[in-house]
Amino acid sequence: MQHTNYVSTTSGEAEPRRKNTAHRHRSDSPYQQRTTQRDNPTEVLIKQAVDYLIEQLKQGKSEMLTAYLNAMAQFHAYSFGNILQIARQRPDAQRVAGIRTWNQLGRFVKRGEKGIQILAPVIGYRSKKDETDEEATAQKQPMLTGFRIVHVFDYSQTTGADLPELKHNVTGEVGEHRDRLIDFLKRQNIGLEYNEHIAPALGVSYGGKIALLPGQSKAEELVTLLHETAHELIRKSNRRILTTQTVRETEAEAVAFVVGRAIGLDSTQASADYISLYHGNAELLAESLEIVQHTASTILAAIRREDTAQPEQFAAAS
Repeated sequence: MQHTNYVSTTSGEAEPRRKNTAHRHRSDSPYQQRTTQRDNPTEVLIKQAVDYLIEQLKQGKSEMLTAYLNAMAQFHAYSFGNILQIARQRPDAQRVAGIRTWNQLGRFVKRGEKGIQILAPVIGYRSKKDETDEEATAQKQPMLTGFRIVHVFDYSQTTGADLPELKHNVTGEVGEHRDRLIDFLKRQNIGLEYNEHIAPALGVSYGGKIALLPGQSKAEELVTLLHETAHELIRKSNRRILTTQTVRETEAEAVAFVVGRAIGLDSTQASADYISLYHGNAELLAESLEIVQHTASTILAAIRREDTAQPEQFAAAS
């Protein structure tokens, strides 16, 4: 579905375009620093995945970007690093789980299949040194002590009992998702109005208020509202790097694409020009993709709280 002519501003007027993106020092970002054995393993995986994406795009393989965005839609309950790892190792993955989970569902991994490596947290417990043994046992607090590599497998790598289909067609669901999204905006103190004077724009984000053009189809209006909601949330993001209006528009469009795919909307295809905005800058691309994933995940959690796309047993530790 084609949806164009979006306008995003912090006031009633359009923001001026800036030709160059301002950068901070290289040492401020975990994505550009050299990786060593002491580096955070999650940051290492993210850097490797982003570098791989850039290399693929340089070779003209723009479908890798679409695979990354599709993975965000399919596995929004996973961590950002694990989403990138799943997309990199198996771009066509649809539903993934560990061997035990598949076995419990009556399915078994095919002989010779190679698992998808992701990171799972290692949880330990800590107590204060000045407490007695009884007090320490009663008041132990869980804490993250590290990560370990685990393997999950896609549905296509297994055989056995059929699983119930997860239906997310546009028909009959647009209104429900739209209503939930509007409720989410109210909780965020973001106003919503219809205004014919914003034409030819389909939607405008003012920072605390969204205006929609009346007369759109239900599906088109939902995608427009997703786009403008993304602007409202992205505007509040704590960014390390200053961006241009063009970058923010592309990020909002990517969020609308990810959420649309997750709920079954026939939204526009991800643009292969996404990477051109970053001129091969891995630092900026990594931050941008993470913001897209976090924003899309926040919106999906709000509009699919009762009909989660992924059953609980498919949510891998990450």
